[in-house]
Amino acid sequence: MTLKKTSNPFSLAGRVALVTGSSTGLGKAMALALGQAGAAVALNYQHNAARAEKALAEVQAAGCHGALVRGDVTSEVEAPRIIEEIAQRLGPVDILVLNATCDQPQKPIEEYDWALYQKMLDFFVKSPFLLSRACLPHMKRQNWGRIINIGSEVVERGVPNFTAYLAAKGGQNGFHRGLATEVAPFGVTVNMVCPGWIPVERHENDSQSAKDAYRALIPANRWGVPGDVGEAVVFFASEAASFITGQTLHVNGGMTVC
Repeated sequence: MTLKKTSNPFSLAGRVALVTGSSTGLGKAMALALGQAGAAVALNYQHNAARAEKALAEVQAAGCHGALVRGDVTSEVEAPRIIEEIAQRLGPVDILVLNATCDQPQKPIEEYDWALYQKMLDFFVKSPFLLSRACLPHMKRQNWGRIINIGSEVVERGVPNFTAYLAAKGGQNGFHRGLATEVAPFGVTVNMVCPGWIPVERHENDSQSAKDAYRALIPANRWGVPGDVGEAVVFFASEAASFITGQTLHVNGGMTVC
C-alpha cells in the first residue's frame, strides 16, 4: 500500500477560491478560513459595496490575499463573467463555494407565490449550475477541483412553513450528488456543508423566543459560530478530503442526529 505524503494536507497555498455571497455572515467566515489556509480568495457580492469593502479589509487584515468581484450569480450573463474576472485578477477558480442566498421567508404554503419559489430555485439550483459549468473546464484540465455547496439542515429536519426554501435546497442537494459522480473521474470533488442555525447579521431581527427554543434543542449545548462552518469548508477543499465526494456534512452540534 502506498500512502500519499504531504507536509500539510490542509494547506491551500497556490489555489484560488470563490465564495459567493461572502460580504457578510457565514460567507465571510468561509472566505476568511480559506484565505488563512493559503488560498487567494474572491469575495462576491451584488449590492452593498461598502459592506463588501469592509469584508475584504477584514480578510486582508488577517494576512490573506483577496479581491472583490461584484455580480449577480443567478444571471446567465453575469455568472460566467464573474469566473472570467477572477481568472484575470487572481487566476482560474480551483475552489468554488456556492453560498449566495436570498431572503428566506417562513410562512404557510398558501401565502407563497410562484415568484418566490422561482427566486429560491434561481439561487440554489440555477446559480450552482451556472457557476459550476463555468469553472469545470479549468478544473478538468488540471485534474483537480473542489465544488462545495452550502446547504441547510432544514431539508433533513423538514421544518414547517418553509416549503419554498426546502424545495430549492433539496434540488441543490440532488444537483451536488449527481454532479459528484459525473466529475469524479476528472479529480473534481463535489460536497455539501449544511449549517444549522448560526446567528449572524441576517438574524439580528429574529425573536429571542425563537432563538431560545432552537438553542435548547442543540445536543452540543452551545451555539455554533461562523468559524465552525469555515473550517468544514476548508476540510472539503483540502487534500485531506481528496477521496470524499458526493457527501453532506451537517455542522449543527448534532441537531440532525436526534
